[in-house]
Amino acid sequence: MPAKPKGSSKAAASTDPKSTPSSPLPPVILGFLTADPSPAAPEPTPKTIAERSTQRFYQTNPLEKRREDVGLQGLTPAERKTYTYAGLILPVSQDKVPLSNKAEREYWKSVNKEALPIRRLRKDYTWGKDRSGRDLDTYKIGEFEQRSLKQARLTALDILHRRFLANRDVARREGKEIFSDVVEEEKSRRKAMADLRRELYGDQTGSLANDPVWDDVIPIPQNEPDGALAQIAYPDDYAEAVSYLRAVMAAEEYSPRCLRLTEHVISMNPAHYTVWLYRFKIVTHLGLPIPDEIQWLNQVALDNLKNYQIWHHRQLIMDHYHPTVAEQGPDAVKRLAKSETDFISQILQEDTKNYHVWSYRQYLVSKLGLWTVGELGATQNMIEDDVRNNSAWSHRFYLVFSDPAHSTPDSVPTAHDPKVPDSIIDRELRYARDKILLAPQNQSPWNYLRGVLAKGGRGCDSEAEFAEQFITGLGEEAEDVRSSHALDFLAEAYLLRGDRERAKLCLRRLAEKWDPVREGYWNYRAKELDKA
Repeated sequence: MPAKPKGSSKAAASTDPKSTPSSPLPPVILGFLTADPSPAAPEPTPKTIAERSTQRFYQTNPLEKRREDVGLQGLTPAERKTYTYAGLILPVSQDKVPLSNKAEREYWKSVNKEALPIRRLRKDYTWGKDRSGRDLDTYKIGEFEQRSLKQARLTALDILHRRFLANRDVARREGKEIFSDVVEEEKSRRKAMADLRRELYGDQTGSLANDPVWDDVIPIPQNEPDGALAQIAYPDDYAEAVSYLRAVMAAEEYSPRCLRLTEHVISMNPAHYTVWLYRFKIVTHLGLPIPDEIQWLNQVALDNLKNYQIWHHRQLIMDHYHPTVAEQGPDAVKRLAKSETDFISQILQEDTKNYHVWSYRQYLVSKLGLWTVGELGATQNMIEDDVRNNSAWSHRFYLVFSDPAHSTPDSVPTAHDPKVPDSIIDRELRYARDKILLAPQNQSPWNYLRGVLAKGGRGCDSEAEFAEQFITGLGEEAEDVRSSHALDFLAEAYLLRGDRERAKLCLRRLAEKWDPVREGYWNYRAKELDKA
């Protein structure tokens, strides 16, 4: 091994060590002695990393600046010797230049005597780029020092992180648990490391990777085929969460941490139907309290009014929970029904025509036997508030004509049901007429009127006189139609009476004047009359 360089009173660029007077001790750069060929004015303080690197290059490469100025042939013999010896330090130390023992000793003696620097910067050295693509060479000295401090902090945190992993492994082998405060400290440490990596290198580390609870899970990332035409640009946090979700689902793990993971995924994408099905399995597998799940679900539903998966999950939960409640007696079922209907009412106050909520309400009526005056009254109140609420009209039809007490099981909604009493048919006809009078151009009560007539086995011709009050002067110059739905209704009524021409007139006037947007449909209906 070469001897360590020692300080020398000889100038590195001297011509003859015996005849040239000694120069001051060379300056210390990065802990190493460098040659200074001649006394010179102090160099300007560098402002950027590039300027400092250039300065240190010349400080650690004796005579390089002079060689660039005058060329190798312009150097004196002594300068050429010093220049050559300086360039051979690294190759000789790595045994890349074969020298005899005597020649190598003489070489290192000269290196020490001339105080040549052992470590030298390359002229083509680059410091790299930061996360934004900016060359680190362009950093100001202060900026670079701050970056270096952050890198040092990241290294220190990584050492503590590795110590935590080692201690945890030892604890597990001994059957012990890591204290919760130690785990929380590790979480904070990983978050700080993630922030530093993102700031320094642009690396994105998700919250799960920073949580020691998930260290034993190997996430399964989304497998996008090469050259896919429509790759989905998932947010980093969501992509990470779903990759962990795939892993635990593949392992069929049903644990509290998986429950928390489903909540995390749902908070980012409540329409992810797979995570809802997995959550239901976790709830049932762990035997978790259903009221707690319903309470959590209520808030999710309020935050995501138009989401279908929430209500499907609620239906699965109710199917699972109902037998337990039923064993507790009718009062327990009534309490459950009230809590559910109260929440449904709260949701419908926010969105009165929410299809998913009305579908669930219909399911609830059948599941809990809510064929009650109270449920009918609640639906009627919704219609009174908004006579155009078609969802409320549909629910009323279901309540009235699917009630097991006076309907045929599995009866088709548009089919005659002889089990329905005439008193109910007459009551519902009166109700529909009253609401039509309030808003003749509202299609909902007209459809309801047709449905009631079908259930009662009656034709539209039985309500022709009622519909005719909304039409005057049909086909005449002074024709007036207050409801295009009445004209459509009368077309069917006149056909049942055998008056085909008048039925066609109704359809023609709809196409020509009163509903020209659907002209093609009305003309089609008229042609079908000719074929009948």
